[in-house]
Amino acid sequence: MSESTINLNLKVWRQKTSSDKGRFEAYQTECISTDMSFLEMLDVVNEKLILEGKEPIAFEHDCREGICGSCGAVVNGLAHGPEKATTLCQLHMRHFKDGQTLVVEPFRAKAFPVLKDLIVDRSALERIIEAGGYISVNTGSAPEANTIPVPAQAAELSMDAAACIGCGACVAACPNASAMLFVGAKISHLVLLPQGKPEAGKRALSMLKKMDDLGFGNCSNERECEAVCPKEISISNIARFNREFIKASFGSTEE
Repeated sequence: MSESTINLNLKVWRQKTSSDKGRFEAYQTECISTDMSFLEMLDVVNEKLILEGKEPIAFEHDCREGICGSCGAVVNGLAHGPEKATTLCQLHMRHFKDGQTLVVEPFRAKAFPVLKDLIVDRSALERIIEAGGYISVNTGSAPEANTIPVPAQAAELSMDAAACIGCGACVAACPNASAMLFVGAKISHLVLLPQGKPEAGKRALSMLKKMDDLGFGNCSNERECEAVCPKEISISNIARFNREFIKASFGSTEE
């Protein structure tokens, strides 16, 4: 074996349907290039399974560039794996050791039912966005950029929050399966800008209600969400969300 390849012991969660009980299955992988991404490694495993006439491992992916938020699984107890600020598709096999055992399972949350193997239904996040993650403005040509001045700090904070890709890792890592970091990021993205302030109160109330209705838990400040977020979204966005909710609860949307 060359220094650029490793052998791994995989324990992968296999579940045919949402109603299936599911189980872990063991796989031995040999000569995995350390230059491969984690998903490329799964591709190699699947090619072998197909040649053996077996069902390949189902996992979700799209861009494989850490942009779309489609991929995601728990590797040895960590959402997206051990590397900080890294999506599963950007996680490379050089971060693992030869002979290491990797336990791979789907995101676990009541609001994220397993569809098959490592694929979960994360449409609950989209329904939270539908509940209030937008602004109501007239469409038309783009306005003059200097019409509404935006302080540089507010613009930077808003852009930081907008970096959220909605992968759901924060939910999977939270012991309460809370979506507060996700919702906090969406709230901050809009409320920090002038265009998002008129509907700030309604937005905070409706998005929180929808989050509760969908079965997400409450935030208990464990900070696990912040630790696994591939875009390093700060929990300060949760604090801002809480402030917006309190103001809206008392009928005020003023700063």
